Amino acid sequence: MAQGIIGKKVGMTQVFLDSGEAVAVTAIEAGPCFVIQVKDESKDGYNAIQLGFGKANHLNSPQSGHLKGIEKVHYLHEFKPNDISSYQPGQRIDVGFLKKGDLVSVSGFSKGKGFAGVVKRHHFAGGPKTHGQSDRHRAPGSIGATTFPGRVFKGKRMAGHMGAKKVTLPNVKVIEVDSTHNLLLLKGAVPGANKGLLFIEKVGRL
Repeated sequence: MAQGIIGKKVGMTQVFLDSGEAVAVTAIEAGPCFVIQVKDESKDGYNAIQLGFGKANHLNSPQSGHLKGIEKVHYLHEFKPNDISSYQPGQRIDVGFLKKGDLVSVSGFSKGKGFAGVVKRHHFAGGPKTHGQSDRHRAPGSIGATTFPGRVFKGKRMAGHMGAKKVTLPNVKVIEVDSTHNLLLLKGAVPGANKGLLFIEKVGRL
């Protein structure tokens, strides 16, 4: 049984539970994926399976060699199942291993916000709006110390690139699974924009 699957975010909607409660869900096109490589500890130093997802239009020579005899895929990602003995290269993995009520870990890349200031990036309050402060409303203020230590410490909250980082959400509840259409509905929001790549791993069950 697969421990993980690769998917693509479709968008958000809402569904009604049996209790009548309306719940916001994220729809994910999960799979089908194909086992590209099975790694074992004796040869590779660790146990894992490499899954492929999405159809590739163009492949270079190394990629063609790696995917020889297997589905030509665009994305690759490794998962570490408890037992790798049941996997073979070329094996098809779909979303059917997940059931309603399962808990999954979802990883994706957050939306990129570009270069952002400290107010947007770190929720600084900004400077005073009075007493002649005409251009300091969203400024960070002083960043240094005196002659000791005479430098800015690493990790100082300042303006910079915001977003576009890998984010993992643990224990996300599976609301619905549609194996026919490779569709997965997860409770709440997940990282990334629509059409963004997601890595979903089963962690347990409620």
